[in-house]
Amino acid sequence: MSDWMPGPDTAQRDEADEAAASAPAVPPVPSFDPAPPAPLGVARTPTGHAGVDARLERLADADHLAADGHTEVYEDVHRGLRDELTALDVRPAPAPTPAHDNRS
Repeated sequence: MSDWMPGPDTAQRDEADEAAASAPAVPPVPSFDPAPPAPLGVARTPTGHAGVDARLERLADADHLAADGHTEVYEDVHRGLRDELTALDVRPAPAPTPAHDNRS
């Protein structure tokens, strides 16, 4: 039969374990590296106008770029939407008139 009795070093280990468990956790060191690109999760509702919808879908490209790449996408979309609006202001050319057949 073993007559094991805790010695002073066992008591010190127990106290150290308790102190470590009750000690406040050290906060993690903040990272100053830029966060990786992440989708914003903004829903794009189709408008029914193919040209506008294509431009709005282009906004999804910004989800995969770092923030400094968003400007190029936004400017491209803005340019395209402006072109779509300008095209709506263009009046259609008058229909060609039929040649007069002056048969009497």
